[in-house]
Amino acid sequence: MIHLKLPNEIAKLRSAAELVGKTLGEVAKYVRPGITTFELDQIAEDYILSHNARPAFKGYPGPHPDHPFPGSLCLSVNEVVVHGIPNDYVLQEGDILSVDCGAELDGFFGDFAYTFAIGEITPDKKALLKVTAESLYEGIDRARAGNRVGDIGYSVQQYCESRGFGVVKELVGHGVGRALHEDPQIPNHGKRGDGKKLREGLTICIEPMINAGTEKVCFMEDGWTVKTEDGKAAAHYEHMVCVRKGVPEIISMWDYIEEVVTPPYK
Repeated sequence: MIHLKLPNEIAKLRSAAELVGKTLGEVAKYVRPGITTFELDQIAEDYILSHNARPAFKGYPGPHPDHPFPGSLCLSVNEVVVHGIPNDYVLQEGDILSVDCGAELDGFFGDFAYTFAIGEITPDKKALLKVTAESLYEGIDRARAGNRVGDIGYSVQQYCESRGFGVVKELVGHGVGRALHEDPQIPNHGKRGDGKKLREGLTICIEPMINAGTEKVCFMEDGWTVKTEDGKAAAHYEHMVCVRKGVPEIISMWDYIEEVVTPPYK
């Protein structure tokens, strides 16, 4: 069921999103060669808990009922597309790292992602980040009342595939509100005029997951980690968006991150 949000609910979503943004800004201070993804996870968890909120991902049920997600962040390095589990991997110069963060505050969820460059990255990786971030804004521009879900996916898909990148089909964006994942699903591919109609007050997460090579992915035995089939890098950017009759409203923010790091996609 699709839940359209009232103004007071959107205000609470903004507050949850702001906490996620501040958490990612705090993590950004430590994203560098030599730190482990587990250490970054602990920084985020401590920050969220210290602000009277709950890490939304920790303990989230997965495909295996006895293996809920163990971390507060999804930390996905290089060929890991999404859902990377925090571990003892030490970040290296030239890596790219997708950090996906979720938090529940006052009964509402914030959820968005940012891909970081670790030191200097190759031109190919920089191009991947640039196209992925730009495709996100292409999708956001279609999140207008009267359009359909397929219009968002079509714009992301065409933007990326026309530039030689693979668009992951098995993973999607989603609605967000009182639950971390609500209807409707928001694929990064589709047909114009297809899918559910977008209505004002719908709040969604648009999140292109884009591969440098093939669109095909592999699901690891841990039940969470998703990697590119060819081992090439993947990028992931995500915003929370409220559908409006005119210009869509981006609820989430990267400002706190980009006060710390230079945007790697520019």
